[in-house]
Amino acid sequence: MTKTVELDVAQATLSELIAGLKPDDEVVIVQNQKTVARIVPPKRGAPKFGSCKGMLMIISDDDEHLKDFAEYMY
Repeated sequence: MTKTVELDVAQATLSELIAGLKPDDEVVIVQNQKTVARIVPPKRGAPKFGSCKGMLMIISDDDEHLKDFAEYMY
């Protein structure tokens, strides 16, 4: 559903406009009857398990680098 809002109204109620967005909603902000912005919810898909396979390598004998972070560790 598309909702059209004047710029001054959008400025006053921005948090409510964003909070009320549903997956298929869109807010069109207009000024002088011209579109100046659109607010749409982000497209989020379900995470695909295993999609990061092979992107991370853990080296078990890497304690040397931990010394650099000793002051941040408990």
